[in-house]
Amino acid sequence: MKKKNRKKYIFVVGGVMSGVGKGITTSSIAKIIQSRGFSVTALKVDPYINVDAGTMNPTEHGEVFVLADGDETDQDMGNYERFIGATLPRTNYMTTGRVYQSVIDRERRGDYHGKCVEVVPHIPLEIIDRIEKAAKKENAEVVITEIGGTIGEYQNILFLEAARMMKLKYPHDVLFVLVSYVPLPSKVGEMKTKPTQYAARTLNGAGIQPDIIVARSEVAIDDKRKEKIAMSCSVDKKSVISAPDVESIYHVPINFEKDNLSSIILKKLDLKPRKKDMKEWNAFAQKIENATKPVKIGIVGKYFETGDFVLSDAYISVIEAIKHASYHNDRKPELAWLDSTSFEKDPSKLNELKQYDGIVVPGGYGSRGIEGKISVAQYCRENKIPYFGLCYGMQIAVIEYARHILGLDDAHTSEIDPKSKHLVIDIMPEQKKKLLKKDFGGSNRLGAYPAILKNRSTIAYKAYKAKEISERHRHRYEVNPEYVSQLIDAGIVFSATSPDGLLMEIMELPQTMHPFFVATQFHPEFQSAPLTPHPLFMAFIKAIKDQK
Repeated sequence: MKKKNRKKYIFVVGGVMSGVGKGITTSSIAKIIQSRGFSVTALKVDPYINVDAGTMNPTEHGEVFVLADGDETDQDMGNYERFIGATLPRTNYMTTGRVYQSVIDRERRGDYHGKCVEVVPHIPLEIIDRIEKAAKKENAEVVITEIGGTIGEYQNILFLEAARMMKLKYPHDVLFVLVSYVPLPSKVGEMKTKPTQYAARTLNGAGIQPDIIVARSEVAIDDKRKEKIAMSCSVDKKSVISAPDVESIYHVPINFEKDNLSSIILKKLDLKPRKKDMKEWNAFAQKIENATKPVKIGIVGKYFETGDFVLSDAYISVIEAIKHASYHNDRKPELAWLDSTSFEKDPSKLNELKQYDGIVVPGGYGSRGIEGKISVAQYCRENKIPYFGLCYGMQIAVIEYARHILGLDDAHTSEIDPKSKHLVIDIMPEQKKKLLKKDFGGSNRLGAYPAILKNRSTIAYKAYKAKEISERHRHRYEVNPEYVSQLIDAGIVFSATSPDGLLMEIMELPQTMHPFFVATQFHPEFQSAPLTPHPLFMAFIKAIKDQK
């Protein structure tokens, strides 16, 4: 007798348009199923040929989220981690390029024993194998997989085929959720379900019938529209879930439960709920609603503009980390995107920084806008504006300090000006060989590394309340050890270093000099979550409160 498969699989796909909310839907489903007492994990499928997200332009693809094991992934992996409070491994992320690469490598090794290796079935079988391995590795009872792209695109058809084949393999253990957009044209005056009907039928064309349809819209859909979608798309009315725009993404799981989504999913998967506990999550959502006192934060970057629009997704983890800390400090964050190049074109714009309670300079690469960022760091230091630098933001702060306090006028980073006499930021030795070989993909210092905090009187130590920490990195350049002693003598405190003391992980200025001037070589935003805000972001917002 065949052993019953104990794991359940949910596939989330999107219809009508990109950016419809598949990632937040996937994260929210994972959260509400977790709240019913089941172990869950979440996977992201990206239809790109890229092997990972590391070489993609942030203005086109959004943020690159780095996992603890160093994998450079799609930003939705960050949402999954934040919602379910997990540290996900690289097995939970795949791209078309990664799948094809694996199949080709296996063919070269002779693993297919002389068979003709074909796109179908071998690519879908590789995808299925990866999903099952991820489920086993995470020991998850329910596995939620988001398939990137939009129904009807050529790129994701092989992933849909894999999902269809899994339904055949486990007929009672696979569920399909279609996230579709229901527009409300202002000139028409009523919601239109036809795009969703076409999306469902296109999905039918791939051999898949949706079990649940999540109807994204500006406002909650009414019963009439639910009935129409149910009838046209062959789902029962209760399985049409209203997903209107809400105050924050953290209200989405709560909103889903208003339509009893977790109960519907468990019933369809023949699972008996063990509990229902959203107490902590509801408490955080209440904090969001109760926060009324504003905290104005300026984020100085260069990956905002895409045509006539602003793409804040390039810094999504930074944005969410600020929100987490703000709400836990009973403050309502008001964020502004400040293009660093504007301060180069018009230095007088620096005076506008005084209107903000704090400034964040996040990570980045390349020369564009760097002088603007250096000017921002100087202005914040001299005018006692709370400054929080992340990765590149720390390198910027060190360059600024070396130029204007140490008097090294041409201090720079070898990334931008390798001929500078004072390379206070230099490339890591092992990285030089990689750049000579043009080895750019997945070759940064990536993933979680330990750091030691030595001085109990520092802002960092007071925030972490720990001697050793672990944080995620994504960079090639470091503070040049040749200048560390000079920088320390001039007033900089390196409050955290690598265990061997060679790499500077956190720099700060004493609070006798500045209320909050802190920067990290790592990316603390990657480890912030709504229920567990990051200590340094908490310290940043608290310093702003104290100053005000």
